Amino acid sequence: MMRRPAVAGQFYPSDPEKLLEMIRWALSEVGVPKIPSPNPTGPRNILTIVVPHAGYKYSGPTAASAFNCLAGDGRPSSFLVLGPNHRGDGPLVSIMTTGRWSTPLGDVEVDDELATAIVEGSELFQADASAHDKEHSIEVQLPFIQSIFEEGFGIVPIALKAQDLETSRRLGESIASSVQALGRDAVVVASSDLTHYERQASANKKDRLVIDAILKMDEALLFDRVISHRISMCGFGTVMAAISASKLWNAERAKLLDYRTSGDMTGDYSEVVGYASLVITR
Repeated sequence: MMRRPAVAGQFYPSDPEKLLEMIRWALSEVGVPKIPSPNPTGPRNILTIVVPHAGYKYSGPTAASAFNCLAGDGRPSSFLVLGPNHRGDGPLVSIMTTGRWSTPLGDVEVDDELATAIVEGSELFQADASAHDKEHSIEVQLPFIQSIFEEGFGIVPIALKAQDLETSRRLGESIASSVQALGRDAVVVASSDLTHYERQASANKKDRLVIDAILKMDEALLFDRVISHRISMCGFGTVMAAISASKLWNAERAKLLDYRTSGDMTGDYSEVVGYASLVITR
């Protein structure tokens, strides 16, 4: 099964050279002069990165800061890429368990053994490819991963229609136990944008509440703040699941790497979207 690109030429360039050029630009915006190579002696302490999923011209630099940090940490064997299900297709938690994902930079194999083990963790999770057909939140992460790590890794694409605390925690538990049972050196990539289409000052205030909850590694606090403050965070379920898994892997701290809004990139602060990148480490 081959999952073809859905947003190449829209969210990022469809031409491979132009795509790599844009990734280099995104890295340069956060002070990285070239596409990094994985550190062969990296400690592999990063358990989760939180990254945005907008078009690269808006959120590329923020995402680049997290992937650059991950490169310095070593070479994971598996990337569990969690994204919100914007279109609502398929089951509550859709996990692609076999096949490949294609991008302008080549193909990436699904880690079928790990993906299947996670599906078996709950009746809420289903092996499903349909939810991934048009979903961009996972796809836009892959060129960053490919440009840095090139080969020798697998992915587990997980699309969440459910955004409740219980489902996220159950997913985190299944991720953590499956990775440990199979002995994978895995990292969770939690794909989420923050406040949508509010004025800059309002977005900054609400996004600080979200970021603070992630820094506290408190998925319940994150859920409460998103609901009580009506924060239009796109994909808080993915972050809650990532926090849950990371704590089961004995996470010790979280760190904010970059925060900005679409207004910081365009100069239009009337209706912005917030973007943050963070790492959770053991």
